Amino acid sequence: MSGHRISAAGLGKSYGSVRALEGIDLEVEPGEFLVLLGPSGSGKSTLLRTLAGVERPDAGSLQIAGRTVAAPGAHVPPERRDLGMVFQDYALWPHLTVAQNVAFALRRSRLPRTEASARTAEALTAVGLADRAARYPSDLSGGQQQRVALARAIVSRPGLLLFDEPLSNLDADLRERLRLEISRVTRLCGATAVYITHDQSEAFALADRIGVLDSGRLVQTGTPEEVYRRPLTPFVAQFTGSAGELPIHVIDSNGSQARVRLGATTLTVRAIGPLHPGKPASLIVRPDAATLTSTTDEHALHGTVSDTAYRGRGYEHAVRTQAGTLTGIHSPTRLEHGARVGIRLAPDGCHAHPGTCNNGDDMNATTVRFEPRPEVLLQGRQPAL
Repeated sequence: MSGHRISAAGLGKSYGSVRALEGIDLEVEPGEFLVLLGPSGSGKSTLLRTLAGVERPDAGSLQIAGRTVAAPGAHVPPERRDLGMVFQDYALWPHLTVAQNVAFALRRSRLPRTEASARTAEALTAVGLADRAARYPSDLSGGQQQRVALARAIVSRPGLLLFDEPLSNLDADLRERLRLEISRVTRLCGATAVYITHDQSEAFALADRIGVLDSGRLVQTGTPEEVYRRPLTPFVAQFTGSAGELPIHVIDSNGSQARVRLGATTLTVRAIGPLHPGKPASLIVRPDAATLTSTTDEHALHGTVSDTAYRGRGYEHAVRTQAGTLTGIHSPTRLEHGARVGIRLAPDGCHAHPGTCNNGDDMNATTVRFEPRPEVLLQGRQPAL
């Protein structure tokens, strides 16, 4: 298989008065694994369904493999777009065996029976289910059913694979194992992949490139490292991993960087947007930018531990300071509730932006988050196969 190039220009889609997509410009290279990341209502599902041909855009154009499949007055149906799709609810026929479910995707290809059987067996082998070919979906676990859905998507050897949050119905351990399987099989096939999720850790682990959507707009695309280390908007910085947001005083700014004061500490941090002395500004802190230190450290923020969570490799703490609460601060040792600590901030993990902040001092903000964090997944990241 060889992957298809995707090119979208000015894609828009409305549902009544709700604008689901607004001016989407997107290029996906052949064989690339793109993850569309965003919260509920950001437009990622609408964009995926537009790529699939299930939705018709009301503005802009879309090309797949150099062929226009959507434009004013033009629409190519899903079955003629040379794509396979994996859904979060598996979408398997309960009355068909595993092999029959996979072979169902070949019904339009008019292949000789022997070749169709060989392709079905090949796809099941690729996902590790060759010995389950005669079983029915009800005989399989959720992870095995999703593997059948993956085999069905690749059996016709399409140039484009679409993934609609395929891991959201699985438990944490199974999600991780199947994530690795999806990555392996997709790259082995050579198809272009577009995968949607609201899970930041999943996106950072899978993607060659990430596209972040906010309220129907594609606000940033880049490698996982680029999106994490150089977010273009406060939304991207918050959504892709934040320990918290704190109010700051701006001393000066050159556009890309700013000197700011936080408590007794002066930091030179990355600027997102125009910052001016005397104007309200906020600092978004990455979890890996905060380090626990002694209360005698005069350059540290001082605070009180409000929650602790064991993470196997150590402990993560939530610390309430006078400026606000920071969560997910790692330490190899456990600090008890109420302990006084200092927090040192690494400037390269802090992003300043204009405007007042929501420092999150509520019941939820003091609870340590247990999900894997993007900065952990980026450590030792290997290049795409």
